[in-house]
Amino acid sequence: MKSQWLFFDIGSTLVDETKAYEHRILDAIEGTDITYEQFNEKRISFAMQNLRGDLEAIEYFGLKRTPWHSEDEYPYSDADKVLAYLHAKGYKLGVIANQSPGTEERLQNWGLLKYFSTVAASAELGISKPDKAIFLKAFEMSNCTPENATMIGDRLDNDIYPAMELCMKTVWIKQGIAAYQLLDKTKSAPDHIIRTLSELTEIF
Repeated sequence: MKSQWLFFDIGSTLVDETKAYEHRILDAIEGTDITYEQFNEKRISFAMQNLRGDLEAIEYFGLKRTPWHSEDEYPYSDADKVLAYLHAKGYKLGVIANQSPGTEERLQNWGLLKYFSTVAASAELGISKPDKAIFLKAFEMSNCTPENATMIGDRLDNDIYPAMELCMKTVWIKQGIAAYQLLDKTKSAPDHIIRTLSELTEIF
């Protein structure tokens, strides 16, 4: 599968958000009689319906949406090695992600920005996935066509299905809460389904 451009989501794709989710949940249930286990069970059940698990669970329990702690995010252990490998093989790498302001700075702090030629982030562009306009903007920024691009992401709803509709190739990486999402049998399957970033070196 040869694509000139490989676009990555960030959260639960390049970056482990486990601690940030735990922080949000513990903040949300503080002072209530809802246990972490109860909340997490409900979060998983919403994810299996292809919904945004944590936010749906917060609403379900009537809790206040608590801040996201990006300081709790850190790259998966294989992120740098895999990006270096793909970059060295001559692929152009980009980001298409829903992120709070400062995406490039965070990527720089994690030592990953050097691999990316394009960073299309929602806060800076004012467009969020699954709106296909953010994908189109990334193509414009990269001077590439969807047929020459692959989307790599953890969420079927935000990453994989919009990319498919644009005729991109797709790799669904089952990391984080979205690993519980279920494939829509009325749609085509992703080109590849993997569980770690390292598996990308077997595809590309």
